[in-house]
Amino acid sequence: MAYTPELSMKSSSTLRRISWALGIPMTKGIEFVFEYLPKILDREKVCEGCRDKSNCEECAFCAHNQT
Repeated sequence: MAYTPELSMKSSSTLRRISWALGIPMTKGIEFVFEYLPKILDREKVCEGCRDKSNCEECAFCAHNQT
């Protein structure tokens, strides 16, 4: 991983509660969140704002990667 952001206390608390609800550790909970977000966010808006068009085929927001 190239960059490890620090979570605010509020975000950490939210992630902890999501993880508890799912019965998984927070490290897996954050992965769940990042797998879920592309399913609910506006893909076109994300693509429009993207600053890295070098690997679109692998992007979670790419239309053919949506499940």
